[in-house]
Amino acid sequence: MSETVRNRLMLAIALLLAAIYLFPLYWMYITTVKNGSAMFATPPSFWPSDPQWAAFPYVWESRNLARYMWNSLVIAFGAVALITVLGTGCAYVLARYRNGWVDVGLFLILMLQVLPASLMITPIFVGFSQIGLLETPRLAVIIAIAAKSMPFFVVLVRATFMSVPMELEEAALVDGNSRVGAFFNIVLPLARNGILVSAILIFMQAFGEFVYSKSIIQAAEYQPASVGLNSFMGPNTNEWNNIMAFATMYVTPILAVFVLLQRRIVSGLTSGALK
Repeated sequence: MSETVRNRLMLAIALLLAAIYLFPLYWMYITTVKNGSAMFATPPSFWPSDPQWAAFPYVWESRNLARYMWNSLVIAFGAVALITVLGTGCAYVLARYRNGWVDVGLFLILMLQVLPASLMITPIFVGFSQIGLLETPRLAVIIAIAAKSMPFFVVLVRATFMSVPMELEEAALVDGNSRVGAFFNIVLPLARNGILVSAILIFMQAFGEFVYSKSIIQAAEYQPASVGLNSFMGPNTNEWNNIMAFATMYVTPILAVFVLLQRRIVSGLTSGALK
């Protein structure tokens, strides 16, 4: 098999897998604009013959989607800010002062990522209740997400800092910079793409977080959109176009952010952020 044929075959396989992966997203969008009969038609139609757009304003007003989206943004940005401020310094220190015990400790901490949120939520809820943190539920969720995602962020950003030559810092120190000055003036600008990629991944995870938000936040005015979407579910659920309209308005901003920042994401991936 020639190289050209092999490349075309691999491209065809990649396109097929991408189509399979993206099909649920496509089905969500077209179900939103289908009427009741079209949603339950057999065989199903893959393109609506009579698109209906009334579900979007109806869901936005009746479900108060703006409030849910605002809460999701507050939680996501809060978690990203907390993780970035604390995790960047931690990753830098672990990248510059390396030894075997640091690697062992990172491995053990990273193993916490395999624990599901449903397992961690009970001790977290009890602990937050005892210290009174449940009185500020969004802050409690932000801290819970930060605790869960911090090891992931530190490991990724540490790899980015390790790709920055130490000779640049040494030259800055010789020129009169302090260690802090060398970090902010030399190392941090060179590592910004890796930090940005890691922050985007954390943001996407925090924006769609459900378990902590559902368990910790009881008041509807503080619940994020993931919990709002779950409020549709019930034993006799049949308003699938409204559910899909809610999901569409919930997911589309994340997709837009990804498309707008795709160049920086690719740059961060190729600069060593995910080594």
